[in-house]
Amino acid sequence: MTHSTPAGACDCHVHVYDASHPLAPSATFKPPHAPWSAYQSVQRALGLSRVVLVQPTGYGLDNRVLLDALAQAGAAARGVVALAQDVGEAELQQLHAQGVRGVRFMMLAGAGGVLPWDALPGMAARIAPLGWHINLQLDGRELPQRRALIDALPCAVVIDHTGKFLEPVPVGDPAFRTLLALLERPQRWVKLSAPYETSKVGPPGYDDVALLAKALLRAHPERCLWASNWPHPNRVPVPSDAAMLALLDAWTDGEPAVRERVLARNPAALYGF
Repeated sequence: MTHSTPAGACDCHVHVYDASHPLAPSATFKPPHAPWSAYQSVQRALGLSRVVLVQPTGYGLDNRVLLDALAQAGAAARGVVALAQDVGEAELQQLHAQGVRGVRFMMLAGAGGVLPWDALPGMAARIAPLGWHINLQLDGRELPQRRALIDALPCAVVIDHTGKFLEPVPVGDPAFRTLLALLERPQRWVKLSAPYETSKVGPPGYDDVALLAKALLRAHPERCLWASNWPHPNRVPVPSDAAMLALLDAWTDGEPAVRERVLARNPAALYGF
């Protein structure tokens, strides 16, 4: 049974798409029409009051759809964009005023990411004075070889989708232990989200990913965030948003204080709500 959603609950990873807006040449699939107005219905149904809009890979460096949705959503939303390496200071300041708080790095091969690994340190240095974060998606099995780079970044870092281990690993695996170690540092976070993208067991419990989510919550509840990953692009069948939120109950053993921390207090601290 899903418990009541705490005040200030935030969905930390949502994409918006406008079917009339052209996709980037780097797009790897045709997304659904999923405007801000459609997500509002999901938000109301789940009892969520805050949201983080994340730039889809399908639009490359063109953030216009996201920024339009951000303007509609107002103060209860934040944005994570994709930016050229030579973005100007004036543009960064304007984006900050519009509610942007992070830059996305999608590092999975063939997933349409537009920023390379070697752009990461420079971008992190540029955005650190603004209090922004790097939103990083990679195959979690690469974390040991990327740890020194991530440790050295001067801004907050958010790791997507429970580490996004493309082959779910045991909790004792060196790669997962690296994720736990990363979270021991200040301003390192992980999203508990999209278990369907990596689970080999599948619904309803995604038990192989659930083991990792539970271990992260036991070790670092103060570093965990939750997200729906709406509209679950390129997934057939489309997962239930209510089921995704209900999974958090199982992962937290229904502990209201832990759910409140993950859904409300942690995102308020990171995104500046």
